[in-house]
Amino acid sequence: MHIATLLPLALTLGAVAEKGRLGYALGTKLPSGECKTTADYEADFDALEATSTLVRGYAADDCNFAQQALPAAKSKGFQITLGIWADTDEGYNAGRAAIQQYGLQYKEQVYAVTVASEALYRGNFTGDELAEKILEVKSEVPDFKVGTADSWNKYADGTADPVIRVADILLVNAFPYWQGQDIFNATATLFDDVMQALVRIQSVTGSFDGVEVQVGETGWLTDGDNYGAAEPGVENAERFFKTGICAMRYWGLDIYAFEAFDEPWKPVSIGDNGEEKDERNWGVYGADRSIKYDNVC
Repeated sequence: MHIATLLPLALTLGAVAEKGRLGYALGTKLPSGECKTTADYEADFDALEATSTLVRGYAADDCNFAQQALPAAKSKGFQITLGIWADTDEGYNAGRAAIQQYGLQYKEQVYAVTVASEALYRGNFTGDELAEKILEVKSEVPDFKVGTADSWNKYADGTADPVIRVADILLVNAFPYWQGQDIFNATATLFDDVMQALVRIQSVTGSFDGVEVQVGETGWLTDGDNYGAAEPGVENAERFFKTGICAMRYWGLDIYAFEAFDEPWKPVSIGDNGEEKDERNWGVYGADRSIKYDNVC
């Protein structure tokens, strides 16, 4: 949605806004680590269609994502936010090429294009550098909304100001789990994170409807190790989905749950604090596409 709907809603009790759209972050690989085919994406969409017809990817060229997923999206009535992994010249160029070749063939299936994912958070680009890349992609695919996805604090602290000025769409990522929040404080943390980002975005654009804003990633780990006060588990994940993700939708924002399906092929990574970060069990659905908990808002 646009900020025009959000800020008055945040200030007015009882205000009514159109419910935001639910999307899912979608991986490109099967549990075995093999790349998905169009038939695999069709099966993914069949599993998701009861609650969503929107997904996002991170690199249009990874495992031929755009080539394989867009035909499935057309056959199943889905839209996809395509990504360009811009951290390397190779990834940036390959992603742009994939979107120009396949995205333009399936225009109705492309919701938007994100250039980079949390690149400002990782310090890979300055705001000005990322803004230049966004402008370049916008010139190449003028029919698509083009922007980026980054952590809420990079919007709030001003790092993303040059990006805010040129983007058509901004995805705000916020993970109370990785902030070490107790499940009972998770929803308040999510809303506070997103509002800090929105206030900054609105102040930069000078308009309530200057740019489209979505929550690009949030979710809760269902199995793994504690992270601070955050405890994984299906019960906690369902609670966060209902009180956080669903509430954000009722607040009027589109939001992508991270993620659609478990990805057991992923290696364990190391977080900023030196602790392990489990990326394998974030799915609302298991790797076999079976639902883990009630995801109806």
